[in-house]
Amino acid sequence: MTLRVTPRVMVITDWRLPRERLLAALERALEVGPQVAVQHRHPEATARQFLEEARLLAGLCRARGNPLYVNGRLDVALLVGAHLHLPAAGLTPEDVRPHLPPGRQVSVAVHDEREARRAVGADLALVSPVFPPGSKPEDTRPTLGPEGFRRLAAALPCPALALGGITPERAALLGEAAGFAVISAVLEADDPGAATRALCTLPSPSGRGTG
Repeated sequence: MTLRVTPRVMVITDWRLPRERLLAALERALEVGPQVAVQHRHPEATARQFLEEARLLAGLCRARGNPLYVNGRLDVALLVGAHLHLPAAGLTPEDVRPHLPPGRQVSVAVHDEREARRAVGADLALVSPVFPPGSKPEDTRPTLGPEGFRRLAAALPCPALALGGITPERAALLGEAAGFAVISAVLEADDPGAATRALCTLPSPSGRGTG
C-alpha cells in the first residue's frame, strides 16, 4: 500500500496578483515545509499560458519538495508531473485514475452531499465555502459554517480540507479538518510564511493525513 500524505495547507494561486508578488508569497509559504502544497488555478488563462505557469510552479515546488496540484487539466498535470484537482460537476476520480501514474493524488471540490458522494476514489477533498471567501467578495453562496463542514467531512471517503474565508482563528473551530486550503489568507498576508505556519501548527485530528 502506498503511503498517502495529505497536505496540511494548500495555497491556491491567484494570478490576478502581480506575478512577482504571487511567486514571492508562494516561496515564503513553501519554506514552512513539505506539508504545504500549491494548487495551480487560473481559469482565465489560455492553454499555453496555463502550461507555462504550471511549469514555473512545478519547478518552484520540486526544488523545495512540496506537492503541486493542477486544477482541472489532466494533460497539464501529466506534463509537469503534478497531482490533479477536479472541479465539481466535471470528471470524477474514477474517470482519471487509470491515466495517472502510481503515487499521483486526486483532490476534488465538494460543496454539498451530492458532490461528497461523487468523491469515491479521491485522495482528499476541498470542502467550501466554509466561511465567506476573502478572495471572492462577490460570492453570495450560503456558507457551510463549522457544523456544515463537519457534516460533509463525515460523509466523505477521504480527508477534508476546509476552503473559504479561512483564518487561524476560524480554522481552530474546524476540528474535523485534515487541513486548510487558502488564497488571500496567505497570498495577501503581510508575512505569508507566518500565516502559513500559524495554520500548520493548529492541532490536527487523530488519524487524518495518512492512509
